[in-house]
Amino acid sequence: MSRDPGATAASVELLVLDVDGVMTDGRLWFGPDGEALKPFHVRDGFGIKRLRAAGLEVAVISGRRSAAVDRRMGELGVAHVMQGVEEKDVALRELLGRLGIAGARAACLVDDVPDLPLMRAVGLPAAVADAHPDVLAAARHVTRLAGGSGAVREFCDWLLAARGATP
Repeated sequence: MSRDPGATAASVELLVLDVDGVMTDGRLWFGPDGEALKPFHVRDGFGIKRLRAAGLEVAVISGRRSAAVDRRMGELGVAHVMQGVEEKDVALRELLGRLGIAGARAACLVDDVPDLPLMRAVGLPAAVADAHPDVLAAARHVTRLAGGSGAVREFCDWLLAARGATP
């Protein structure tokens, strides 16, 4: 569902993703040695690769730290991975400055209340279907799929379609 994103989707140069609740279903699993295990949807990975191939930057800004995130983002070639971030909007502004991209040309896909400042810092704030009600209210686009269930791929495909790309 979109709330009048207009031509904004076609002008996006950077997609910022949250991890827990967006790239995963939000549950935390721990291995026998206490390491965090995160199940990532492979379709999301393909969507990220397609965005990168189309020339878009992709970044991850997460409040938690996880070696699993570093590994998966490394596999996908995502160079901008910021973890353990409390003020996601501040991290985003620093990244935008380094990349020379205006906030209006950035999109984010998020799920929970700590992401609201990040949503206000981008031109196209989006939420996964099972996001917190306040996040859904602030979103200009809401995926049909829940976090961890292919929502990232759905959003990537939607951004690419706005640019005229076909599957």
